[in-house]
Amino acid sequence: MSNRPVIAFDAKRIVRNGTGLGSYGRTLVNDLANYPLEMRLYAPDMGRDELRQQIAARENVTFCYPKTMAFSKALWRSHGIVSDLKRDGVQLYHGLSGELPLGIRKSGIKTVVTIHDLIFLRHPEFYQWIDTKIYAWKFRKTLQEADHIIAISQCTKRDIIELGGVDDNKISLIYQSCSPRFAQMADSPLRTPGRYILSVGSIEARKNILLAVKALPHLPQEVQLVIVGRKTPYADEVMAYARKYHLDHRVVMRHGVSDEALPALYAGAEAFVYPSVYEGFGIPIIEAISSGLPVVACTGSCLEEAGGPHCLYVAPDDALGMANAIKKCLKGTSGRDNRIRRSQDYIRRFAGHDVAGQVFELYQRLLG
Repeated sequence: MSNRPVIAFDAKRIVRNGTGLGSYGRTLVNDLANYPLEMRLYAPDMGRDELRQQIAARENVTFCYPKTMAFSKALWRSHGIVSDLKRDGVQLYHGLSGELPLGIRKSGIKTVVTIHDLIFLRHPEFYQWIDTKIYAWKFRKTLQEADHIIAISQCTKRDIIELGGVDDNKISLIYQSCSPRFAQMADSPLRTPGRYILSVGSIEARKNILLAVKALPHLPQEVQLVIVGRKTPYADEVMAYARKYHLDHRVVMRHGVSDEALPALYAGAEAFVYPSVYEGFGIPIIEAISSGLPVVACTGSCLEEAGGPHCLYVAPDDALGMANAIKKCLKGTSGRDNRIRRSQDYIRRFAGHDVAGQVFELYQRLLG
């Protein structure tokens, strides 16, 4: 019988989300598996095989699913899971995507929740009205259930304190880490043909990729913009703008890119653009720097915190500034290689095992 503490994780996003919250969970779990923990990943279903299989097979990591369907999947995750956690002897539950099940505090199980952002409160204009109300309700309930909160950036920590009224002592700043496969691909000969700048993320208004499209006329004609993300109505708006201004031959939308193919796209680019209006952290910036790319991002949230002082930043409405910054990042420009090296030095603070070590220490402290 192992005397290692039994830690449970909300694994819904791990098995369903290819990027973002899913990447955060998979990277953290794989790194934590090196520590003396019994780790149980609770998901409402098996999700996508290719994502679930990114969790390395370890003797101390087990996936757990509902034993019966007495609850709907959503209700099981938000409430019914508590009885399963008690039955399985779980000592601490980690909500990886900003949520905790109702009633878990009364169960006596210790809880940690990672909050990635509060954009729905800071910028509700980017959401449906009803969604902001649901997210805000879940946020308040999670604060009531949580023993401790992990904020993935200083920006997010400030928002939790200001918008949630949470005491600073209840929050730990522990940055998100990046999968090592991006750094490994940086030295690979595999490349996508042609010159392009890359953007990766949800193609939605808040991500503001139209700013990069508006910068294209000021860049060399042979340079394309490759945009990777799910097809959305905003993606259609971006392409309509590109057609109107005869830029559509320079804008390439890539939907449904597999997680395995993504590092090669990074490796073949000349620069990375991330013009988001507001983020909780911005993990694609870390992925890009790990891949050996210079980065241009926008001011106003946490992106300077993620990328560090050697990336370039412009206002989220400054198309000419975006173009000028991208020009400085194209191959052969003065200072490009030095900025890449210094940015890679900066992001060492986000290395996976350092992050996992901080989380492990937090578990130990909460379990006494």
